[in-house]
Amino acid sequence: MNNLVAQQNAVTELMRVSPLADELAERFARAGHSLYLVGGSVRDALLGRLSSDLDFTTDARPDRVLQIVSDWGDAVWDVGIAFGTVGVTKKGTTLEITTFRADSYDRVGRNPEVTFGDSIEGDLLRRDFTVNAMAIDLVTKTFIDPHDGIDALRLKVLDTPATPQESFADDPLRMLRAARFSSQLGFTAAPRVVEAMTSMASEIERITAERVQAELSKLMLAADPRPGLELLVDTGLADHVLPELPGMRLAIDEHHQHKDVYQHSLTVLAQAIELETAHEPASEPDLVLRLAALLHDVGKPETREFLPGGGVSFHHHEVVGARMARKRLRALKFSKEIVEQVSQLVFLHLRFHGYANGEWTDSAVRRYVTDAGDLLTRLHKLVRADSTTRNRKKAAALQATYDDLEQRIATLKEQEDLNRVRPDLDGNEIMRLLGLKPGPQVGKAWKFLKELRLDRGPLDHDEAVAELKKWAESEGIAPAE
Repeated sequence: MNNLVAQQNAVTELMRVSPLADELAERFARAGHSLYLVGGSVRDALLGRLSSDLDFTTDARPDRVLQIVSDWGDAVWDVGIAFGTVGVTKKGTTLEITTFRADSYDRVGRNPEVTFGDSIEGDLLRRDFTVNAMAIDLVTKTFIDPHDGIDALRLKVLDTPATPQESFADDPLRMLRAARFSSQLGFTAAPRVVEAMTSMASEIERITAERVQAELSKLMLAADPRPGLELLVDTGLADHVLPELPGMRLAIDEHHQHKDVYQHSLTVLAQAIELETAHEPASEPDLVLRLAALLHDVGKPETREFLPGGGVSFHHHEVVGARMARKRLRALKFSKEIVEQVSQLVFLHLRFHGYANGEWTDSAVRRYVTDAGDLLTRLHKLVRADSTTRNRKKAAALQATYDDLEQRIATLKEQEDLNRVRPDLDGNEIMRLLGLKPGPQVGKAWKFLKELRLDRGPLDHDEAVAELKKWAESEGIAPAE
């Protein structure tokens, strides 16, 4: 695709929202100002996937922008006006209009000293990558591409308008964005970008954990997170934002089927992504499942033990791994829910391997389901994804064994409500039967009955009462008359 064809394709895609863009451009022109579609919106137009969230830039100052759009938009907001951005919604489309920027950075933190510019060329120079440094003049429908962004887009290369050293010194978060775009767009970082990322990796520590987490989450939710993760590890950025990932390169997989646990984990991640829609075809990318797949073996380096004869073991790596995953995700400011769900999946991912040839009792199956709780479907996917052996016979046997476990779970669910395993007697009845007031003894009795329920399945009322009284006697509690 040559540049002229690419430009025409972008203009054609833009025509999809042309009435809206034309309308807005006309208002700015009447007010004596220019208006450009810019950045990711132009990139996406060239890729044929322009969204309903559009970015514009203009020479008009923010207060003037507010005047121009205030009686045009369905809603207008000025939350970002200190940074030169005014937001507008119109007919279901979200538009952000930002005054030309010519910021300067102190290169200590990340926040710039906001300075407004006077030219589109100056605005484009300060952008992160050349594929995001193109603009469409909405009045003439012509391109402005001073940094050959179309060529970079055609070649799928990530490069910077200024030197990467200048760009990353201004905003180190751009290094993480390079990794994210590698995964989202399937682009390759230019050699000079990789070199700068490698030499400047420690600069990422200027960025807050919240911003790092936001970029990592976007990377993990991309169609193929692997290229971005590998770029983070290869450049040393992961040493600063997710050190457990390169740390897994130290542990040799005990089955000798992979170069190391790091490579194994990337493969498990890819297989988990393939399984995301196995149960729910319309489901969105699952951040919890993907993080659990990436980190499921994170405890192996710490638990590695060399055995006589050359073998390697990683006893209790799921316990250590759950602790490590929880600590790292908390440091990255993930939500409490995500932290707990990921660490629980890491903790449970080995449980299935005790199932062997279907030798679990019904009690063991109940406990597997109860311990997984709402994570059961994700646990199914994670366990299946964790089979990366190249031995087809062994792989088929593992999948067949898990098929058997899922069938047993389904059968038990038909007979019992496994999703809500509770004692056969509630707290009020426990207190009435034992003559107890609310307190620790009621909790102990409730826990006893729940364990009994897990072991033996549902009990009829009289049997549950008899077992409770037998337990109370062993505890020195005299049942009520």
